[in-house]
Amino acid sequence: MDRSRHVKRVTLTSKKNWWMVEVDDEEEQKTPHATATYYASPEETLVNDHRSSSIHSGFHHRTTTRTYEAAPHASGPIYTPPNNPTSIFSFPTPTSYSAPPNPTQNLAPCATGSASELFKCIVKKPNVVQLEINGEMQSNAHDVTTQFLAELRVYTTVTRHRNIAAFLGSLENVGMVLEFIEGRTLWDVVREQPPLTTSKKIDFHNQLLDGLTHLHSFGLSHGDLSLLNVQVTFSSDTIKLLDFGRSVHADSIYASPDEDIHAPPDNYIIPGQGLPSRTRPPSRFVTSPSATTPTIPQLQPTRKIEQIHPGTRPFSAPEILRGECEDARLADAYSFGMILVCLDRCALVDVKPWEQRKDNLPKGFLDGLEVFGVRCAEYLRRWDQDRRRLVKEDMMDVPMEG
Repeated sequence: MDRSRHVKRVTLTSKKNWWMVEVDDEEEQKTPHATATYYASPEETLVNDHRSSSIHSGFHHRTTTRTYEAAPHASGPIYTPPNNPTSIFSFPTPTSYSAPPNPTQNLAPCATGSASELFKCIVKKPNVVQLEINGEMQSNAHDVTTQFLAELRVYTTVTRHRNIAAFLGSLENVGMVLEFIEGRTLWDVVREQPPLTTSKKIDFHNQLLDGLTHLHSFGLSHGDLSLLNVQVTFSSDTIKLLDFGRSVHADSIYASPDEDIHAPPDNYIIPGQGLPSRTRPPSRFVTSPSATTPTIPQLQPTRKIEQIHPGTRPFSAPEILRGECEDARLADAYSFGMILVCLDRCALVDVKPWEQRKDNLPKGFLDGLEVFGVRCAEYLRRWDQDRRRLVKEDMMDVPMEG
């Protein structure tokens, strides 16, 4: 017989990953003793209320009944993202954002004792800023949320790689925990004296290519590849990619940062009415359908719409600056080409933004490149004119220094 129940209280027990849920039951309330039910962690047990009309996957808040689902760490986050950045890591932190198995296996401890090892790490937490502009309060909350969720998707999807900063999990109510890198940015390395040797330039090229192609193999782009978002360790000159807040998925539809991606898209069929909604114009990042083309209802799940933001100039691809990006991984290839120009010259470069939007490079921009000249020309082509893609097979042999 179906009995009315509701969750009275959820508390975390002293045993790791276990919950104690006190359930009020009409029939059991007649007895003088309260009922305490123990549930295992979501990796072990599926808890499902069969009377619930809607099923929500992910971790749970204290006063609602939810469904716990098991998911491997390498899969995408199953947590329904919040709209407020201060809620991303709120209690309880979803298991999708927890630490991978043995997260410190490739890290060297900074100190050891008889019963413990100590590791340095970076805690990255959301920073919400509000400013009054023209009499209106403006906030970066939406952008902060977008960047943290994009970065979490990368760290919880991509498997470990020596050229990608390690993810060590999340702290409830704080933020994500990342590997502490003893090093400097590639921007600092390029400006150092004496200049880099040819073998070191090629070594950096190979490491960057290895890390980026590994990221791309999971269908994700970096989105903001620049000299400032690449760290080089002091001890071994190991490249570390980081800052994936502008990452998007290759299968997504890209929208302008100014568009409301939560509004129904153009020609969206309103359920039960069969009428198209015109509340949001077509994205300027995709080709608009012909007016004579009939609208066919999509029976398959629709592709996710993601806002794609310009990265750091002059490394951001021209098609993103123009609002015409259709392949985010090709945009990464342009950024990679710009980095190679800086490595080859051992100098910082710049392109006027109005010229870069037109896919124009300054006269003589590629002259005198001794190591990567041919490849830079191919990476810096227009995306629709056979721009070179990033493939692991393009790694170069490192010459022996005499």
